[in-house]
Amino acid sequence: MKVQYPLFSQVALAQDLPEYNLKRGNVATIVEYYPMPEGEEDGYSLEGFDLLHVTIEVPASQIIPVAQWQQE
Repeated sequence: MKVQYPLFSQVALAQDLPEYNLKRGNVATIVEYYPMPEGEEDGYSLEGFDLLHVTIEVPASQIIPVAQWQQE
């Protein structure tokens, strides 16, 4: 079963995103959810990486709950 994160919840990056100069563990807020058909990965729009007016789209596998990141 796929985890669906609520809108406006905070998540951490599960891996580096060098194309955005972002690192694993950076925290952002989910501002949009993109459900995909069965067999495809859902996506999210994220904001808040201390970069004003920047929104990035990532697949669900690239984010984790902040609490999980803090335990690692």
